Amino acid sequence: MNFVVRLLISALVAFGLSYILPGISFDSFTDALIVALVLALLNTIVKPILIIFTFPITIITLGLFLLVINALIILMADKLVNGFDVAGFWSALLFSILLSIITSLINASDKKSDS
Repeated sequence: MNFVVRLLISALVAFGLSYILPGISFDSFTDALIVALVLALLNTIVKPILIIFTFPITIITLGLFLLVINALIILMADKLVNGFDVAGFWSALLFSILLSIITSLINASDKKSDS
């Protein structure tokens, strides 16, 4: 699946989650597309740096600190995109968990249909 399709799926899932989760909101679907692009960039550039710096605490927590890093990435996207609003850390944490699970399931089902 190419990058544009994955970006659209992430934007659709994020936009849908904003209707379910009380602490997440988008002004428009265009903002959801921008957030999906910003999240892709942050996950590519910033997340590996955060993982390296927090490696000891990640080991101590048996990897659970990676959830905190994901929530921090969502909060960074909130600061960078004007039409995207996250109420706080716990909303960002729940949003990141659900976004990851749902997009992973969709991508996995797409890979099964390709083979």
